[in-house]
Amino acid sequence: MNAAADRKLFLGGRLKRLRRDLGLSQTAMAGDLGVSPSYLNHIERNQRPVSAQLLLRLAETYDVDLRNLGQSGGPASEAELAEAFADPLFQGLAVPRHEIVQLAEDQPAAADAILRLYRAFSDRRVRDRAEAEVAGAASPADSPSEWVREYIQAHHNHVPELDALGETLHEALRAEASSPDEGFEALARARLFARHGLTVRTLPAEVMVEWTRRFDPHRGRLLLSETLGPSSRAFAVACQLALMEHGAELQALTEAANAPDGPTRNLLKTSLTNSLAAAILMPYAAFQRTAEETGYDLARLQARFGVGFEQAAHRLTTLSRPTARGVPFFLMRVDQAGNVSKRYASGAFPFSRFGGSCPRWRLHSAFRTPGRIVTQIIETPGQDGKEGSRWFTLARTVDRQGQDAFTEGQDLAIGLGCELKHAHRLIYARGLDLQKPEVTPIGPACRLCERHPCAERAAPPVGRALTVDDWSKSVSPYPFA
Repeated sequence: MNAAADRKLFLGGRLKRLRRDLGLSQTAMAGDLGVSPSYLNHIERNQRPVSAQLLLRLAETYDVDLRNLGQSGGPASEAELAEAFADPLFQGLAVPRHEIVQLAEDQPAAADAILRLYRAFSDRRVRDRAEAEVAGAASPADSPSEWVREYIQAHHNHVPELDALGETLHEALRAEASSPDEGFEALARARLFARHGLTVRTLPAEVMVEWTRRFDPHRGRLLLSETLGPSSRAFAVACQLALMEHGAELQALTEAANAPDGPTRNLLKTSLTNSLAAAILMPYAAFQRTAEETGYDLARLQARFGVGFEQAAHRLTTLSRPTARGVPFFLMRVDQAGNVSKRYASGAFPFSRFGGSCPRWRLHSAFRTPGRIVTQIIETPGQDGKEGSRWFTLARTVDRQGQDAFTEGQDLAIGLGCELKHAHRLIYARGLDLQKPEVTPIGPACRLCERHPCAERAAPPVGRALTVDDWSKSVSPYPFA
């Protein structure tokens, strides 16, 4: 049997809209169609399907295009409503999909009103954030990730207690090695088993499904996905070792931060655990010394400590120990759509905390040369008539965690940079004229950037009036006064 032909057609919402557009009562429409008012009422309430005969009568009586009447009602509106109701603003309501569909189909005007209000609210929220950032004022975080990011940034991405614990545990592991060449992962596995009775197993991706690491306390097992490459696997084992050896300290640091709710506390603890794992893999003193000796050569750091590019780059942003400071780096991670998933800095940070980054920065063009490091000297705009700041940056693509063993995705890009005055310490700046460099002027997120004209502009700046007219066309899609 043809399932499509056998499917019942419920068009209550669309039939009700048609009747109201025609200015008819249920009794009048029922009379025109030759059915009872109660039957029409049942159809409009989706308690009865629409028959083929009734569809034909509708077409003949009211000159209705059956193709339009039979189409699913407002798929775009349904998607927009679903996106709006997913906002943290509506946390706890859990509006089910069938109610969203019913709202879009049965009450399209009310649905449109809700969307207009939500768009106005979203635009105002973006504007408030942008204005707060321009003024240098604090802006309240409305998601756990933003709260944690702001908390870590307020501490310059440096937690000295975790660095001290990491160095001590790293030395303890090395003391237990049977040979100087024994790898970290093997040492950590042995300690997990000897001290905590935990075994580490690698399982197929179809068994792990969405998880890359899972702890099974009942069987005393740490389960890792086979999709993890060597550096990601070592980091996963380090995270578990950090929790087993220093869970109390991690919990105390988390509670001391006074996070606003449970999800934020959990996310902060995960971030602190990751920091401790990095400190175990890359102990502060040894890592900072190697970085200085090699000119911050990321390839050498990766090889020396057995870590990935992103792990080494991230660790560089944490070198703020007063007695052994490293170059104050900032780091940003984006995907190919420009979504920012990481922002960290040990010093000044030249980009918007809430918006994206400037498309003129080569961070975005790194996707054209997967796996290669590209460098660029950029200049961000000054304020109050002051000169802009200059930064030395490098960018490279990396694999998303959980894909590096099977794919060559290179679907994330890491941007790393520092103020130009520190560039002479980096191997990547050798051979460049740092006194008279080739500089690319860029800006923060478009809503905060007042550089004009710019062909890359995606939105007008906050508080500036557009100057669009019939007589001229700018290279910028949003020219402003």
